[in-house]
Amino acid sequence: MAAARSREQGMVTAETAVVLPVLLLVLAAAVAAVVLVGAQLRCVDAAREGARAAARGESATTVVELVDRAGPHGATVRTGTAGDRVTVTVSARVRPLGPVPLALTVSAAATALVEPGAG
Repeated sequence: MAAARSREQGMVTAETAVVLPVLLLVLAAAVAAVVLVGAQLRCVDAAREGARAAARGESATTVVELVDRAGPHGATVRTGTAGDRVTVTVSARVRPLGPVPLALTVSAAATALVEPGAG
């Protein structure tokens, strides 16, 4: 009876040794997903704010400052006009797992009509 109980305890230890790294990997993936979604949302907000400011006729410097405040750290900003529309695109490289050498790019674009009299 004691030998059977000892084997069962050994099985539990082995199962734990296999399952624990899998659980940690799932946790890391969940954290990375949350970080990426957060950065994506900040890009969306920054692009909208930048497009709105550009549509009002704000200077390019002001648009970049607004996007820098609203967007993720190190975001790049591109603006473009086509007729009566202005588009602002915000992109950022995100390292969702900190020191792990994995970097992904998130980006968002927003377009707004140029307001009459703006410029």
